Amino acid sequence: MPDSSASVSYLLKLGELTLKGENRGGFEQVLRRNARSMLKGTDAQLVATDGRYVIHASENASEKIEFTLDHLFGITGWAKTRFCEKTIEAVCKTCVEEARALLANSAGGASGGGIKTFKVEARRTDKRFPLESYGIMAVAGDAVLAGVPALKVDVHKPDAVITVEIREKAYIYADNRKGLRGLPVGTAGRGLLLLSGGIDSPVAGFLMAGRGMSIDAVHFHAYPYTSKEARDKVVRLAEILGLYTLGVRLHIVGFANIQIRIKENAPAAWSTILLRMAMMEAAESIARQERCKCLISGESLSQVASQTIENIRCTESRTSLPILRPLIGMDKESITRIAEKIGAYKTSILPYDDCCVLFSSKHPVIRGDPSEAAAYYEQLEIGSLIEEAVREREEKKRSFVERWHPS
Repeated sequence: MPDSSASVSYLLKLGELTLKGENRGGFEQVLRRNARSMLKGTDAQLVATDGRYVIHASENASEKIEFTLDHLFGITGWAKTRFCEKTIEAVCKTCVEEARALLANSAGGASGGGIKTFKVEARRTDKRFPLESYGIMAVAGDAVLAGVPALKVDVHKPDAVITVEIREKAYIYADNRKGLRGLPVGTAGRGLLLLSGGIDSPVAGFLMAGRGMSIDAVHFHAYPYTSKEARDKVVRLAEILGLYTLGVRLHIVGFANIQIRIKENAPAAWSTILLRMAMMEAAESIARQERCKCLISGESLSQVASQTIENIRCTESRTSLPILRPLIGMDKESITRIAEKIGAYKTSILPYDDCCVLFSSKHPVIRGDPSEAAAYYEQLEIGSLIEEAVREREEKKRSFVERWHPS
């Protein structure tokens, strides 16, 4: 353990993982592996307790640890914590120390006056401890009142809550942060995300990562008809998403020749649907090469013309892999809130058009018939063009360790 004179500790709380029964051990093993991978380069040590994990490290690792815990799927919450021996005296003393630190850190904050009220909450896992939870709350609360006269008790709407957990040691903390919840990335196989430059697809990847899926991504561009800035924007989105998924391997596929073939040989109204059919076919080819078990799409039902249920049937007709659409029942406002939360929104709205927008029709087919779509698609004879585009794709891979602190 790092030198206690300049060390920090963090308590990690498990959520959904505790419901996994006999499979829980496998999920926790992946969680530990992910956390250690994300903390590489620090002296952080991750140890297990009863239903919790604790990270011990030197003070200078705090920034990276807290960034990691904000981006780690599989935990329901975390807190920077103090720990002490399991005696009533030690618990009271540590609660007073935590209260004093709270008061000092909050002084001059946004509210101007800092915290004024508190309450103590307690959980006693070790039943050998002489006080029950209510007794711990009462005794520790009295100690804080005596030791920090500036604070008053408010059990209904306190400015701060000091929590005591009695386990193999006593853990005391006040800054209880919410985690991402979900399942550890890597417990649900690997999926290939169709990553455009818009708001929706990074959110789709994030949500599937929250269900335990590792993410690869594919982006289709039409250079020189689309700009280098549009391509760089998508690389940046992949890097942002990779902060939650331990990195993303991005496949960049040139689709200009295919789009020109569609523009020259198919009705304009069908151009977007036919393009998306070609993208699905190319994406499936890459997914099978990379051993991905599914495709992931950012489609939301009826959000745009290509996302009516009829047109979705057309575009998915070129693949036999499952296509996961986590946004299918969400509206744009809900999707945007998540994009802002994960730090992707400002990049997504940069004004660089992707290839779908560039070649889209002003009057697209709204409710395409799959058999008609298939007939137009076969007439294009683009199989060799797709094979060439997939073969000549560019790959980029950045790990979480390389990008942990976004610029």
